[in-house]
Amino acid sequence: MSMTQGWTARKRRWGNRLAARAARSAPAAGGFVSMPEPRTVGHFARGKQLSAGNFLLAGHMVETHEPWDIDPPSSGFTNELHGFAWLDHMAACGDRGARLAAQGWVFDWIERFGMGEGPGWEPDLTGRRMLRWIQHALFLTSARDGDDNRPFFAALGRQTKFLSKRWKAAAPGLPRFEALTGLLYAALSLLEMERHRKPATEALALACARDIGADGGIHSRNPEDLLEVLTLLVWAQLALRDAELAVPPEIGAAIARIAPCLRVLRHADGGLARFHGGGRGLEGRLEYALSAAEVPVTPRAPEAMGYARLEGGRTSLIVDTALPPAGASAHAAHASMLAFELTSNRRPLIVNSGSGLPFGPEWEKAGRATNSHSTLSIDGYSSARFGKASRPEDGGAPLMDGPKLVTLNRSDERDGASLLLSHDGYVATHGLTHVRNLDLGHDGRVLLGEDILVARDPAHVKQLNQLLDAGKLRGISYALRFHLHPEVDPSLDMNGTAVSVALPSGEIWVFRFDGPGRMSLEPSVYLERGRLAPRPCQQIIIRAAILDESSQINWTLAKAQDTPLAIRDIGRDDDLALPRNVIATD
Repeated sequence: MSMTQGWTARKRRWGNRLAARAARSAPAAGGFVSMPEPRTVGHFARGKQLSAGNFLLAGHMVETHEPWDIDPPSSGFTNELHGFAWLDHMAACGDRGARLAAQGWVFDWIERFGMGEGPGWEPDLTGRRMLRWIQHALFLTSARDGDDNRPFFAALGRQTKFLSKRWKAAAPGLPRFEALTGLLYAALSLLEMERHRKPATEALALACARDIGADGGIHSRNPEDLLEVLTLLVWAQLALRDAELAVPPEIGAAIARIAPCLRVLRHADGGLARFHGGGRGLEGRLEYALSAAEVPVTPRAPEAMGYARLEGGRTSLIVDTALPPAGASAHAAHASMLAFELTSNRRPLIVNSGSGLPFGPEWEKAGRATNSHSTLSIDGYSSARFGKASRPEDGGAPLMDGPKLVTLNRSDERDGASLLLSHDGYVATHGLTHVRNLDLGHDGRVLLGEDILVARDPAHVKQLNQLLDAGKLRGISYALRFHLHPEVDPSLDMNGTAVSVALPSGEIWVFRFDGPGRMSLEPSVYLERGRLAPRPCQQIIIRAAILDESSQINWTLAKAQDTPLAIRDIGRDDDLALPRNVIATD
């Protein structure tokens, strides 16, 4: 992190601290204009776990009935704990035990931190917390008399003042939308907070115009973040309508742009593509947001937010076809250029490893490397390099020195569609350009692939030859990786020349390749939020070496001939069992 970035981060932290302390004198909210309707999606089983004192946040399990007494295992755990999104699960459980536990923890937070002390006083976390407290206000105040609830309304008043002063300090994108939606909800729902309605509405409209691209994307290129932004805007739109106030056209226009973009980024099974730190999305959130957005379904666009989509039958393929995010978003960006994911019916097959952020700094960096994505990588190098790591609370190391150019050419024919892609991320280090061609048949049964490393210009050829000479003509090693979802069952066939992959639905896919190198099945990991540890899985790897100006590998991924066109696949994979290895505290 540069000195300028470090000073900016310190200035932001001090500004938040001063504003939090200044908010102590803010007047209390006078109650609710009307009790808002909860619009969040929670899970009953997670609520039962929380009621029992099991907090699974940011990849850590802590067993406690006094969450504010613990020494948090990571800054991510602290943020999730103080953001209170876990209240969604407790409200979904809704029984007396969950209600009493939630009330105890909320009012204990108010007593300890409600006067602007301690962690949690960041604009995005405060906005997230306000949204949950307001939406679940009936759950949190039920069976308590007026005097007992006074601290709750006093804390809402202080947090509203804090947001009104500090929402501009939130980073553009999801953090700013969280802060502004929280402020707008408070202004619309709470008595004595009406003066914030106009500035909050105008600020949210301005953010929609500035931070949402013409194609509906956001600068971080994180699909899951985009889903959360859409959810927040839908909540804001419904809240304004409930208050019988006009919805600014910028909000409606942003929703109308985002919804089609998310449809491009949604796989055949309903989950989102996992790129640049995003996951598949909380179950039910995408369907709710798209339904509530009331945006008519139109023919799906072939590209959005820097991703291209191929689909045939019930097979979807989504590939990263743009430069990695820059600026503040570079701290969460992945070196995933030309990586793809493929889903057949409702079963993911080819995946990326995902975000390792919940599992600590080492996993966070490993998950962002090119080796953790289904694409080609030169041994020892990612297609973009990492800069100096920053403080954990300020984000990971920035991605830098990446491609200067990523190209995309699409061809749609009667029998299918193809993408011709390239990026120059290895030109600076080796003089090599990665070219990838992907061709998916109209019925979705066959994916043809072609990956090429090539030195295109005389200067690049000279650079490559110098490296080859230095290596005594042993060549430059590279690998083509296809990470497999943990629930598929791969096996090497035909003396190691093919890999058969069995899906839980009964489908069989067969992978073959033609060109230099050797193929193997090797261990990999699947990183997902909500688990204590990475899930083990496997990856198909083709290892080869480039010995002159170019090297090419052709491959196919096809359904076995006896696999029917449609398979009845109605099994569910709910896995909310309590993980082992908890951290216990009194």
